[in-house]
Amino acid sequence: MKTLKISNNVIRRMPRYLRKLDELSAAGVERISSSELGRQLGLTPSQIRQDFSCFGEFGQQGYGYYLPSLRDAIASILGMDRGYKVIVMGVGNIGRALLDHFSFEEYGFHLLAAFDPDKRVIGSQTKRGIPVYDSAIVNEFCAENDVDIAVLCVPSQYAQIAADAAVRAGVKGIWNFTNAIIELPEDSRIVKEDIYFSDSLLALEYYLATRQDEEARRTARLEKMDRT
Repeated sequence: MKTLKISNNVIRRMPRYLRKLDELSAAGVERISSSELGRQLGLTPSQIRQDFSCFGEFGQQGYGYYLPSLRDAIASILGMDRGYKVIVMGVGNIGRALLDHFSFEEYGFHLLAAFDPDKRVIGSQTKRGIPVYDSAIVNEFCAENDVDIAVLCVPSQYAQIAADAAVRAGVKGIWNFTNAIIELPEDSRIVKEDIYFSDSLLALEYYLATRQDEEARRTARLEKMDRT
């Protein structure tokens, strides 16, 4: 597989390809061309071929892509075959929703445990049988279980405290759901992914407002033309 530096835009498109391939496989499709795949994803065939060429050659000219092989290749590119171990820090509303309803295993992760300082939930289990431990033992647990990723679901005012704890625990990645900006040590090699629900909602709001403004201007122009 090639080792050139891949742009963030290409990386962000890989999960889209994976979802589409899973959808097509479920529908019984075994082979697809870049043209058809592009049509279904709203991308050009050349964009798809360019994206895939960053990682190797997966298709055959005139025959397209064989879905099982392409799906396995993309899953490997995304690291789904590495079995990363995950803990959740914070068992409030967001943490509980992820623990109860998000299928980490479907994406190749092993969800091991959750942590919270609230004595009312310490010692309990989630609907899926994930144990909830005291936050005070997160370092010990991570060391014993070689944890890779911490999912931060604590209230925003505790975000940095939780992030610092995750760093001390030796995790390699942080999935941040706190809606707060967290700082990592300058020399840290921890990978961080921030999830801001409000950003996506505000972007949607912008596009709706823009479309309404365009429609209002078009209506105004038509009314003006009718009066002349």
